[in-house]
Amino acid sequence: MTPSDTASHFRKNIVLYGALLANLGIAIAKFVASAITGSSAMLTEGVHSLVDSGNQVLLLYGQAKAKRPADAMHPFGYGRELYFWAFVVAILIFALGAGVSIYEGVLHIVTPEPLHDPTINYIVLGIAILLEGTSWVLAVREFNSTRGKEHWWRSVRRSKDPANFIVLFEDSAALVGLMVAGAGVWASHYFNNPQLDGVASVIIGIVLACVAILLSREAKGLLIGESADPEIVEAVWSLLDSAPQITSVNHIRTIHTSPDEVFVAISADFADDVPMGEGETLIENFETEMKKRVPQLTSIYIRPEKRENALLQPRPTDVVKHEA
Repeated sequence: MTPSDTASHFRKNIVLYGALLANLGIAIAKFVASAITGSSAMLTEGVHSLVDSGNQVLLLYGQAKAKRPADAMHPFGYGRELYFWAFVVAILIFALGAGVSIYEGVLHIVTPEPLHDPTINYIVLGIAILLEGTSWVLAVREFNSTRGKEHWWRSVRRSKDPANFIVLFEDSAALVGLMVAGAGVWASHYFNNPQLDGVASVIIGIVLACVAILLSREAKGLLIGESADPEIVEAVWSLLDSAPQITSVNHIRTIHTSPDEVFVAISADFADDVPMGEGETLIENFETEMKKRVPQLTSIYIRPEKRENALLQPRPTDVVKHEA
């Protein structure tokens, strides 16, 4: 990899690298604070940050593996391997992050630790909020740059790059967890009840479980295979529909083979007077123009098929008009 490629890779993944460095530093500080004070909430927050650090490493690893070129065993490449690692990340958040937090919380409720001076906890929490907040701002800016004016939840549902929203959700959960941990430390000392610290750990675990379930749902959809955005389908449909040699576009099927690569299969009814040789040239021209208009289209398959023999699909613009 050349220096320019390295710089480009770092810029593209600045959110992941920023979150990784922040979480590693925060995890160490939290574990030290927990060892000194015996705080359950701080221990679970340390585990949370450690799991988040591992998640960023897995996403970076998944991105590297996804860039491998296509071969005989995987003719469409390895792009969807990133989706597999995104699903693993969601499982780790649930099993390690949420599981350990709830376990430690229940353990400290049943057998609470004696209270210690909470000063170091507050210092660590303040530093952690500052670092996590910086990482969160980076994640929000990156996410907003890709979603444009689209509503954030709809953008998450339609996003094909899990790294964009996983870091955002992790950092959001981390900030909520830090606030809950701080409240738990304060309440346990204010009410002289160390069990409240354990309750805070359970709440943190529940927050992580909710985030994990949400992320696993999105990762599962990508792993199974999601279609391209309606705008891409409409661009392809419009090109074919404007060609006089095409009497009908029967259907356009798309699937993401990676966040930036789309396979498209098209069924179209060609005019009866189009000779076979001209049809082959026409298909080649369509493919060239499609890739020019939509660079994400890396694999295109066009099948001439009579309308009466094909499975028909409504045009995206017709669906929007019907829903309106």
